[in-house]
Amino acid sequence: MKRSFSTLRVKGFRHLRDLDLSLKPLNVLIGANGVGKTSILEVIRLLAASAEGKLQETINKVGGFGSVLTLGQTEPMQFAVAMPVENEETLEYGLSLQQSGTGYWLPQECLSQIGHKKGAKGPPFKFIDSAGNDIRYFDPAAKKLQPPNWEYKPLETSLAQVPKMFREAERFRNALASSTLYHVLDVSPRAPVRLPQPMRPVLSPGQNGEDLVSCLYFLRETERDRFEAIEDTLRAAFHNFERMDFPPAAAGSLTLAWRERPYPHPLYAHQLSEGSLRFLCLVTLLQSPELPTVTLIDEPEVSLHPEMLRLLAELLREAADRTQLIVATHSERLVRFLEPEEIIACDLDESGATRAARASELDLAAWLEEYTLDQLWGLGRLGGRA
Repeated sequence: MKRSFSTLRVKGFRHLRDLDLSLKPLNVLIGANGVGKTSILEVIRLLAASAEGKLQETINKVGGFGSVLTLGQTEPMQFAVAMPVENEETLEYGLSLQQSGTGYWLPQECLSQIGHKKGAKGPPFKFIDSAGNDIRYFDPAAKKLQPPNWEYKPLETSLAQVPKMFREAERFRNALASSTLYHVLDVSPRAPVRLPQPMRPVLSPGQNGEDLVSCLYFLRETERDRFEAIEDTLRAAFHNFERMDFPPAAAGSLTLAWRERPYPHPLYAHQLSEGSLRFLCLVTLLQSPELPTVTLIDEPEVSLHPEMLRLLAELLREAADRTQLIVATHSERLVRFLEPEEIIACDLDESGATRAARASELDLAAWLEEYTLDQLWGLGRLGGRA
């Protein structure tokens, strides 16, 4: 598995007033509307954008800093993530954002590691140590923390501006920046997923299916085993499905031809049902050979027949060996096919703050002798109901 994160701590982001969440390879967030599930996904998306140098752009897109700050919050918004490193101590990254008028500034940012080797003692080794306008990076040549000698953008993170030759910090930045959020797929009549797509090498269907056909064709030509696994999954989900073809639609572009028994003519992407397209896009994403460090999926169950959710659970579990998955769902049926350690139930406490508990930490052994996990959720034994 690629590098993944072991913990996420958030203070002051919407309902995430004080959240401390342990993360596993597969994390499925359940709960009622408005309890913070999507906020957890958005926090990681915000951190990914900040690592790409797009913090200011992303905050502006959501309506400004005040729109994501917990109501009544006067203290800085704080984020912290930890990433274990093989044969070394865990990398820890912390970032604080403070409101300033209608904008914000960065009072604190640090990327540190207790030591380069397991069991190392002493104060944390700091790759980045910034406070306000005092910006410092560890320079491997000088062997000390030094201010940048290049033009520095004060509203972007120090992590986004770390020199590429600072290898460990750059690897961490790349891992965080790659984290990608997939919302419910647009399947409207003129959506990108229904249109012909260019014949080009891509290994992901895109965040809105804009590369689905290109990706499937490329996988068929270069990763035959993965393409066949996609078709096998489709046969399990759609009993009349035979295969996919990719006839040319125009010079340099392809379309998707979906063949079913007993029909002599295929269905094309613009003719497929919403559920068929959404399931195909999910299967292609989860079979992708180059998944990001963290893959975030919001409501994957939309438009899917309940029986498809067993297949989806299997796909999520298999993909979690290659990417860290954080999924938000309202589907009790999907929960039925999961394990307690894969489920995080989200609720609001009396102060309106999100609280999250992993189902494996609850006393469920006796209950599971008589009920399935989805039934326990319906009974309120998992929380996540209101």
